[in-house]
Amino acid sequence: MIIFHLAAITLAVVIDSIVGDPPNLPHPVRWMGSLIYSLEKSINKGSFRKVKGTVMLAIVLLVTGGASFLAVHFAYLLHPAAGILVEAVLISTAIAQKSLKEAALSVYAPLEKGNIEEARLKLSYIVGRDTDRLDEPEIVRGAVETVAENTSDGITAPLFWALIGGAPLALMYRGINTCDSIVGYRNEKFRDFGWASARLDDAANWIPSRLTSLCMLAGSRPSHVSTSKAWGIVRRDAKKHPSPNSGWGEAAVAALLGVQLGGINYYKGVESNRATMGDPLVQLEKKHIVKANRIVTVTVPIFLFLLWLGGVLIEMAAAWV
Repeated sequence: MIIFHLAAITLAVVIDSIVGDPPNLPHPVRWMGSLIYSLEKSINKGSFRKVKGTVMLAIVLLVTGGASFLAVHFAYLLHPAAGILVEAVLISTAIAQKSLKEAALSVYAPLEKGNIEEARLKLSYIVGRDTDRLDEPEIVRGAVETVAENTSDGITAPLFWALIGGAPLALMYRGINTCDSIVGYRNEKFRDFGWASARLDDAANWIPSRLTSLCMLAGSRPSHVSTSKAWGIVRRDAKKHPSPNSGWGEAAVAALLGVQLGGINYYKGVESNRATMGDPLVQLEKKHIVKANRIVTVTVPIFLFLLWLGGVLIEMAAAWV
């Protein structure tokens, strides 16, 4: 069965690279978001909010996992090829390599034309920070950080869980991640209600984020330091990030580009001082957005190779048992 998962994963990467995330087509992640918003509005009130948030998360996972399991199960009953195809289509909806690349390039394009106002606007679509007063290096930082942080969340982590449990587990991972992105904030409204979503998202990304960082360093040559020095920067800085996982991708990209990420952001006018990642060997420029995309382009096939290697080894071990 793992070989079927691997075939579906590979096909899913191809599908996503061609089709991406068309905005006008039905999409499971949008359905998840609608369900989460509806549940949150209904039950995020009164007492026992941790329990209610856990119930919301469980409902999302049961609906997502159950629906995708039934679709895949009946497809495999028809024919293994049908099962692989259905799995591949479902897994492709859980990853976002093409849309991540396009989002970054939507910021790069106006910078290339010297239109900083449009670049600020495009950046505001993909980050939560205030963008209306950012200069070019800060706009570039926002775009590069988005690419670095979302390589695991949006691409490699769902592929990792697809190897373990096929399309149902990939979509359940996406459900966890979507819950965290909507309710996993440490503010008064969501501190308790989003607790379960945030903790489970941390656990689900722990292994993929670190594997992704290794694949980044394995696939790309650092611009200004040696590979061993780049790895030292990652080990030094990744743990500084407020997330136990996001720092691994961000520190790896910073080390490879020879730039410094992190620093001061503003959210609705309120200053937030983020730990810095990497050494400022060169100033951030618009070309670094393109270079960050190239890192992702190389990282994904290396990660895919690791999945194939791991899957084949598991199959061989199972045959000997």
